[in-house]
Amino acid sequence: MSSILKVFLLLAVMVCVCKAQLSDSGQQCLCRQVRKGIKNPSDVKDIQIYPVTVFCDKVEIVVSTNHGLRYCLNPQLNAVKRLLAKIMAKQNIASPGSTL
Repeated sequence: MSSILKVFLLLAVMVCVCKAQLSDSGQQCLCRQVRKGIKNPSDVKDIQIYPVTVFCDKVEIVVSTNHGLRYCLNPQLNAVKRLLAKIMAKQNIASPGSTL
């Protein structure tokens, strides 16, 4: 009787763990809040773009400033898309061997 109870408890724990993992999908994202844009684009030190993963169901854009601050941008906004396009264009111009 004791072994049946142990098996039942083990199954119950496995069900709880599986359910918790399923309900937490999308909760491992880096960005809790997003901003609408950047006040001073020249203050941007680094931009990292994180694609959709099994842990986070949205694209995340993390900006690091020269002052050591990090914040997230909303990738759906046109202002953010224009900023990214401008930065990527500068990188293409600055990279050696690029042909335009």
